[in-house]
Amino acid sequence: MKGALSWPFLRLYLLTLLYFSANSILNVIIPLKGESLGASNSTIGIIMGAYLLTTMVFRPWAGQFIQRYGPIRILRIILTINGIALLLYTFTGIGGYFFARMLQGVCTAFFSMALQLGIIDALPEKDRSQGISMYSLCSYLPGIIGPLLAIGIWQTGEMSIFAMTMIAIAVLTGLVGFTATIEQQPEAGEAAGTAGAGGANAGAGMLKAASQLVRNPHLFRSSALMLSASLVFGAVTAFVPLYALQIPQGSAAIYLMLQAAVVVAARFLLKSKIPSDGKWRSSFMIGTMLLIAAASLCISFAATAGAYLFYSGALLMGVAQALLYPTLTTYLSFVLPKSERNVLIGLFIAMADLGVSLGGIVMGPIADLTSYSTMFIICAVIGAAMLLVAYDRRGTLAKEKTA
Repeated sequence: MKGALSWPFLRLYLLTLLYFSANSILNVIIPLKGESLGASNSTIGIIMGAYLLTTMVFRPWAGQFIQRYGPIRILRIILTINGIALLLYTFTGIGGYFFARMLQGVCTAFFSMALQLGIIDALPEKDRSQGISMYSLCSYLPGIIGPLLAIGIWQTGEMSIFAMTMIAIAVLTGLVGFTATIEQQPEAGEAAGTAGAGGANAGAGMLKAASQLVRNPHLFRSSALMLSASLVFGAVTAFVPLYALQIPQGSAAIYLMLQAAVVVAARFLLKSKIPSDGKWRSSFMIGTMLLIAAASLCISFAATAGAYLFYSGALLMGVAQALLYPTLTTYLSFVLPKSERNVLIGLFIAMADLGVSLGGIVMGPIADLTSYSTMFIICAVIGAAMLLVAYDRRGTLAKEKTA
């Protein structure tokens, strides 16, 4: 096999799968553990949100460090720190979980940037969207089995099984990660080397790059859509394990498994449909945001309508997740200036992290003041409001030169 499916890239996808396996379990265990200890939705939301909020803060800096030192060197350091974070989960409580989530958030900032930028730089343009889609697909694969495993661990009441699982994941991730390799395309290596030379003035560079969130229309539009959609995704991740208890015959494990399975299936079956030409397609993006709004409504009404509508929301949300991130990331890889591309994509991904964090931090107090159903209606309104951002009255944005 060649291109995005060659052996070096398959190893990177396997590494991605192992790395995110721990989080698929923690996303269920932490809310259940918090509720059992009497924590409020606000507290649970803060703990869940701390992970990607930390990732958001460090993600742009990760882009500059990776440009300067290379993805493999950074990757090996981060995998060691990640192993320490996973060990913390094995012997601490809610307070320790909060610290471990922050530490894991730092690791994820560098891990995901190292792999995604490495894939972008190593693949030719025609294979770029497939490589990004495969990475994203493997980051969701653990979500199929992880929630079921987490519920099984929780129901046994034996947290020693949870500890052994975290240790096993840390060891396997390290073994695969330390043998991974990433080879850059010649022009990508030159661009990275040039950008890395300015690493000494990283602070000024970050301020300049951050201004592009407003000044660059492509980055602004993509970031706004990703931020709002990720807020909805984050609310689902943080509170479905608790909300499912209020739904007749509802199961958080089945919901999360269905959603992850749809993400995986859609990214595999529809990967060739994801635009990879640097053009903006309003109808495609509007349809994706409508899926998010419809999924949120299904989840909200499931408290009275039952599990059928609950699981329908999982299917719709999964399709939206499968399409949105790789489409926007691939689009930006074409239209952003090559000299700033890595850092600006880092800022874009930081917006996705911020959205997921806000899904827990902001929506937790709303759930405390109102209800889970009302909170998910608000999520639907946010998704619908983004239709105005997704629509481009000019029809198609011309591809810009990235010299």
